[in-house]
Amino acid sequence: MNFRKYSIACMVGLCFSLVGCGGAPEASLVNCAGKGLESSLADLKDNEVARQAFLDQCDALKK
Repeated sequence: MNFRKYSIACMVGLCFSLVGCGGAPEASLVNCAGKGLESSLADLKDNEVARQAFLDQCDALKK
């Protein structure tokens, strides 16, 4: 019985932690090149201000 309660508690905790993983991508070397850049820009397609800010941060990383 304790194992079942422990399993349910772990599943609920995992669900809450995975929900918190979403959000806007951060500018990094991985996210500013190749496939990372494509997926980051796809995530920001509805927010032009955030998209431009992300591109500006990528440009600052290159310098």
